[in-house]
Amino acid sequence: MDPTQSSNRIKSFAALRNLVRPAEPPERCDLCNTGIRVDHHHLLNTDSRRLVCVCQSCDLLLTDPSSSYKRVPRRVTLLSDYQLSDAQWDSLQIPINLAFFFKSSKTGRIATIYPSPAGPTESLLDPGWDSTSRNPILDSLEPDVEGLLVNRVGENRQYFIAPIDACYELVGVIRSHWRGLSGGKEMWREVDGFFERLNKRSANADFSQVRKNPQRR
Repeated sequence: MDPTQSSNRIKSFAALRNLVRPAEPPERCDLCNTGIRVDHHHLLNTDSRRLVCVCQSCDLLLTDPSSSYKRVPRRVTLLSDYQLSDAQWDSLQIPINLAFFFKSSKTGRIATIYPSPAGPTESLLDPGWDSTSRNPILDSLEPDVEGLLVNRVGENRQYFIAPIDACYELVGVIRSHWRGLSGGKEMWREVDGFFERLNKRSANADFSQVRKNPQRR
C-alpha cells in the first residue's frame, strides 16, 4: 500500500473516532470531579466563603441544614426605588463606586466588599443597616448567598439583589482587566457589559414571573 494512502487512512480513522467519542464535559464538580452541565449550581462554604461548582448529587448531599454549604440562589432583582443618599454612600469611604453587601450568618453583621486590582477587599466600616425601614426589601436577602450589589460609577445609581456568585464575578472582571492607576478603558467596558447582562437577567426574571401569573396587575 502506498505510504501516503496509509497515512491518510489512519488520519481518517482518527477523525471518525473523534466524532463518535463522547465530548468531555466543559466543567467538573469541584468536590467529586464528576462532569457537570453549563447551568450547574454553585454552593458557598460559609466557613471559608469559598464558592464551588457542584454536580446534582453533591448539591443534594451538601445543602442539608446541618452542612456548612449553602446553595447560591439565582434571583436577580433591579431595585429601581432603592433609597441611598450620596452622604450615606460617602460615609462608607469606598475608593471605587462599586460594592456589595451581604448578611454574614457567622458574625451576625453586614459585610461590605468592594472590588480592587488585588481582588475582593472588605471594608471594616459599618454600613448602618441596623434599620431597614427605608428599604425593607433588604430583609428578604438570604444570609451569605445574596447581596445588595451597588453601581454608582459616573451617573449610575443602580442597586441589585444579586446572587453572591454574581457579586464575586464582578470582582473577577475588575481584577483580570485592571490596567494602570484607574483601571483603563477596557476594564470599564467590561464592567458596563457585566451590568448590562445583569439588567437583562433581572428583566427576564420579571417577564417570566408575569407570564406565569397572567392575572397579576
